[in-house]
Amino acid sequence: MAAAIGELQRGFLSPEQIAASRTIMGLDRQLVADRTYFVVEDGGRIAGCGGWSRRATLYGGDHTPGRDPELLDPAEDAARVRAMYTHPDFARRGVGRLILALCEDAARAEGFRRLELMATMSGRPLYESYGFTPIEDILDARGGAPVPLTRMGKTIPAR
Repeated sequence: MAAAIGELQRGFLSPEQIAASRTIMGLDRQLVADRTYFVVEDGGRIAGCGGWSRRATLYGGDHTPGRDPELLDPAEDAARVRAMYTHPDFARRGVGRLILALCEDAARAEGFRRLELMATMSGRPLYESYGFTPIEDILDARGGAPVPLTRMGKTIPAR
């Protein structure tokens, strides 16, 4: 996660924004407890990780203020795609797409019909290529420097 935040956002964010990103990003261990978090390995190395959530929090790690553990209603709410990170050595090799497919399939199995996520500028091209569309752009300044993010959504196709 640290390598992904520090390296993959270069060219999209200033050094101050990358440092601020560490406050608003990271792993929410509720995903692990809920058994909705995936880790992809390649040759014994972690290539990437990410998950989905049936809870209201849209993004942020254990240390991020403002988390909401309330359970979502699959008939009304969108499942959340959360804490997506690819190790820079494995970027653009299909790891993110694999995790998105796993999240989509698992959320569909629990009755969700939509997904939402909060995209970083470096992650947005992946999400757009997977069918997510922008809902709103925000600036999150909780880490000091304002970090641009885009809330995105996608309909889960029926199978």
